[in-house]
Amino acid sequence: MTEPVRYLGHGGIAIVEIGNPPVNALSAPVRRGLIDAIARAGRDPEVRAIVMTAAGRTWPAGADIREFDLPPTGPTLAEVCDAIETSAKPVVSALFGTALGGGLEIALAAQLRLAEAGTRLGLPEVTLGILPGAGGTQRLPRLIGAEAALAMMLGGKPISAERAEALGIVDAVVPGDVTDAATRLAVAIAGGEAPLPDAEERRTRQSAAVWLDAVAKARAQPLDPHLPAPRKIIDCVEAALLLPEAEGHAFEAEALAELKATPQSRALRHAFLAERRAARQPGLKGVAPLPVTRVGVVGGGLMGTGIAMAMLAAGLRVMLVEQTPDTLAAALGRIASAHDRAVQKGRLSPEAREAEWDRIAGTTLLSELDSAELIVEAVIEDEKVKARVFADLGRIASPQAILATNTSYLDVNRLAEASGRPARVLGLHFFSPANVMKLVEIIPADMTDPAAVATGFALAKRLGKHAVRSGNRDGFIGNRILTAYRTAADFLLEDGASPYDIDRAMVAFGFPLGPYRVADMAGLDISWARRKRLAPTRDPAARYVAIGDLLCEIGRLGRKSGRGYYRYDGDAEGGGAKEDPEVLALIARERERKGIVARPVQAGEIRGRLLAAMANEGVRLLQEGIARCPSDIDVVMMAGYAYPRWRGGPMMTADEVGLLALRDQLRRFAREDEEFWRPGPLWDELIKNGANFASLNRAFDEA
Repeated sequence: MTEPVRYLGHGGIAIVEIGNPPVNALSAPVRRGLIDAIARAGRDPEVRAIVMTAAGRTWPAGADIREFDLPPTGPTLAEVCDAIETSAKPVVSALFGTALGGGLEIALAAQLRLAEAGTRLGLPEVTLGILPGAGGTQRLPRLIGAEAALAMMLGGKPISAERAEALGIVDAVVPGDVTDAATRLAVAIAGGEAPLPDAEERRTRQSAAVWLDAVAKARAQPLDPHLPAPRKIIDCVEAALLLPEAEGHAFEAEALAELKATPQSRALRHAFLAERRAARQPGLKGVAPLPVTRVGVVGGGLMGTGIAMAMLAAGLRVMLVEQTPDTLAAALGRIASAHDRAVQKGRLSPEAREAEWDRIAGTTLLSELDSAELIVEAVIEDEKVKARVFADLGRIASPQAILATNTSYLDVNRLAEASGRPARVLGLHFFSPANVMKLVEIIPADMTDPAAVATGFALAKRLGKHAVRSGNRDGFIGNRILTAYRTAADFLLEDGASPYDIDRAMVAFGFPLGPYRVADMAGLDISWARRKRLAPTRDPAARYVAIGDLLCEIGRLGRKSGRGYYRYDGDAEGGGAKEDPEVLALIARERERKGIVARPVQAGEIRGRLLAAMANEGVRLLQEGIARCPSDIDVVMMAGYAYPRWRGGPMMTADEVGLLALRDQLRRFAREDEEFWRPGPLWDELIKNGANFASLNRAFDEA
């Protein structure tokens, strides 16, 4: 087994090399190795300077967050940074790849920092609900000033090596091998040929007034009230000015301990690990994805144009297919308008817009897709229409081309069969708007070959999206959960809640919009069409809420028609939604028709029932093998349906509530509607064994 830290002598220079692949995470063995190596160099009279570097493709990209929920193992990262900072021999850090979080903090503790061109540096801890707790909130503002340090820590986004040099975080950016450059610099320092900067001289000259003004401005920003980490970061930067150094570091350590214990941080750390877990596909180990440079998109509606824009942004060439010259021109016009808006808002440079526009072409002929390596079908959600498209693509496309359907509900096997080449067919379910939403459900058909699946995952990564594998069943993962969520909401709608009560309750829970605002945005006719398709197989004894159907029948199709559950008067495009007494009257008539006496429904009950419905449907997905593990469900709901990330997804929320309490709630609800609310057997199995959904995720990691 490779040593986590190697110590090499080089003519009076100690080279300390971190080797913990793949990203050199600062795990406990690495931390012990660094402490020992720094101490060893300090004791060696031959050593005049230390170069700290890393093996592999990157400088440490952060701490190992899997350790956060384990009993603490020394030394702490703060102790490592203190050892580097107080080393008797000067330390030169050689940064390359990504220097993030704890990786940047150990570099900040060194006397000198060199960065290879292309290095990205950052302190993204805020995205995990914590703060840089190894001295980062103290050392960085003392080095570059409060305003720049706060911008890095509150934004959480990495900066380039060149920007870091301009700020004073790194001493120089080098074009070649940074370890060689750092070694040469260390030799020069040891020989007295290069001056070693004085620590006091390197401190920012920012006045206390300017520092405190930056702190005050940061506090005045609109900070998410659900997230305590940004406020703690601001407090720590203020402490870096007002407290002696030792006390400032102690203040930071206390703040970090408090944040680690918050449910928000637990959820955000879970989300990070869940996304990594979803990307790991043991069954695809050693399977090479097929090369994709040219993509065809069939269908130029909102979904098709969104998919095309996502492909263009990833540097791919796109051929967009529509039925007529007029519909094609309209589709290309939508893309051009979206590009123009992106330029106006500064999200896209004019040069990038022109480069993307040069890579797109349009046609009304499917035959022009014969050279595409991947073709994504995004036509109307009608199985007969999609099957005809796949039959044509099966004849036209290159034999090696992958044919993907963007269906939300339909059987991928049937479309694969229609193509005549099922080994190269899979589902790639994008979420609207596809150029914005970060989720792709990947649905292999029964005969899809592994190379096609691997290509789907590689494509999603290239597009900057989270890919989650789903079994091939109506609704896949996300829409199955969404249907349960909406069904529970509809039951409450009939029982006495208004759509506006329900939406307010779920916004208070953390969703940006409630279920009925979302339904209006998507178009009520979409789910109506699915309900009509499933009507012949629906259990006539099952409770069915027809309020959505009644709205559609009178032309209230959502925002696009100006009326849905809400009324949209003139400012619909700006998001203006008004509660509508006509909808409340329609609901009241439907209750009267069914003999339902409306009862008061409080926000707590709304949230409790909707959470229970989502978690119970998640259990069914696990039992049916549609979802591999609970955290895959959480990723789908966070990335595709705006489930609040700081709550970690419905399965983690269920763990936080407690499985026993939720199971007992489901049993009580099942007295009203046995079929919908009956808890799946997995609840009892987990409770009996003292397990939960988190333990299922850990078992998956260990497999």
